[in-house]
Amino acid sequence: MYPPLRLYMIRHGIAVDRSSDLPDEQRPLTPQGQQKTQEVAQRLRALGIGFDYLQTSPLVRTRQTAEILQEEGLVGKVHTSEWLSPQGSFEQWLAWLQSWREQKYPHLAIVGHEPYLSEWAERLIWGAVRHQLVLKKAGMIGILLPEQENPVSHSTLFWLTAPKFLL
Repeated sequence: MYPPLRLYMIRHGIAVDRSSDLPDEQRPLTPQGQQKTQEVAQRLRALGIGFDYLQTSPLVRTRQTAEILQEEGLVGKVHTSEWLSPQGSFEQWLAWLQSWREQKYPHLAIVGHEPYLSEWAERLIWGAVRHQLVLKKAGMIGILLPEQENPVSHSTLFWLTAPKFLL
């Protein structure tokens, strides 16, 4: 048995358009994306939200989003995980999560991409992808993972916020 865990799934901020000459993995946040993400992070901090551990996809826009969360004091260190990239694996991330939970920290954040974050959230909540949750850029899904070992289809949604509701 593990203690309950609050998992915060955060989508990266507004990034340079896909039609740019940059490869997808190198697309950075736009100035507007940086500003909005910073404002969201400041509001989260004002609400008393913080993370014991933060994982991010290795892509530039997600790393920048994670660094903004770190700069605003929501987490001490940013960790990169290939499992959170668009080619990542829910099953491999879930195996990592099970071992990480042994440390008994109550707050974990991951920064990633759509549609993967919504799909992962749906698997944790319902056990299947239903395409019902939508995560806007710089938005956040909060899921409470239960004490039991397997959180798939046993977790509870406690937060789904578009950034406009935080600003």
